[in-house]
Amino acid sequence: MNIEKVDKTISIAMTGASGAPYGLRLIECLVASGANIYLMVSPAGQVVLSMETDLKIPGRPDEMQAWFTKHYDAKPNQIQVFAKDQWMAPVASGSGAPDAMVVCPCTTGTLSSIACGSSNNLIERAADVVIKEQRKLIMVVRETPLSAIHLENMLKLARLGVVMLPATPGFYQNPKSVDDIVDFIVARILEQLDIKHDLLPAWGD
Repeated sequence: MNIEKVDKTISIAMTGASGAPYGLRLIECLVASGANIYLMVSPAGQVVLSMETDLKIPGRPDEMQAWFTKHYDAKPNQIQVFAKDQWMAPVASGSGAPDAMVVCPCTTGTLSSIACGSSNNLIERAADVVIKEQRKLIMVVRETPLSAIHLENMLKLARLGVVMLPATPGFYQNPKSVDDIVDFIVARILEQLDIKHDLLPAWGD
């Protein structure tokens, strides 16, 4: 895996939708890029992590930060983990806004809350800050089928410049494993973050 080295700060929010491997692979790639990572995992996201992986990730933010740092061989404090009600986290204010934020995977409940600006927890507030500061927000929605409510919320956010990047992998690269399918989506996320990679060839190559 070759990932372009960048000087960026990226927020990642993992919520309770199916698709934890997407978020984990994204963290791995961003660590390799040298980016600083602000990580938020919702309580439901922690449940999904335990269901979809064999990883034993602790629930306390400080322990989770130590686990991710060791697991991905990150630099000290390259990954910072924040609790759902940690309102003094930098992501809660425009003065500490990251270069971009990715909600991966994203539930339709999180989609709805961000669309209406409720800011009931740190993930929702962090997204609200990114929108108001006109930074890039990428939402990897994982749901099917999509109702009119989901589509209306997506349209509302898309009109504000939010990138809707549903977890709908393509197969023209002839994937040989689940990892290849995961990389298809992560590659699209990295491209939206302007980070070059070699996870899969471009169309026509």
